[in-house]
Amino acid sequence: MKFLIDMNLSPRWCSILRFEGWESVHWSDVGSSSASDHEILEWALKDRRVVLTHDLDFGAMLAATRSSGPSVAQVRTQDVRPQTLAPLLVPVLRQYEAELEAGALLVVDEARSRVRLLPLTRG
Repeated sequence: MKFLIDMNLSPRWCSILRFEGWESVHWSDVGSSSASDHEILEWALKDRRVVLTHDLDFGAMLAATRSSGPSVAQVRTQDVRPQTLAPLLVPVLRQYEAELEAGALLVVDEARSRVRLLPLTRG
């Protein structure tokens, strides 16, 4: 699995995900800091990457466009520092790896995780 780490998360996520065996790149290494969320999604789709983000807009964009990709893993925790969040997030990413590879929106918070396959539809 390949990840694109959004600007609102630390570049340190790249080394954590690489250690787990996943390819990852931070948006600051491949794109402009002023890029729109749409540009980030387009780049991730072309490079077949899962967007890891703390931004709720990505899920809304997937729902509005009914797009079948890219997958988005959205963290909804207060503390997004890698050293705090990794013990929670990494096992969830492993659990839903097949869904993320197929196209999904994964939402993770301290209490639970939810996954919806793309394209998102009402119901």
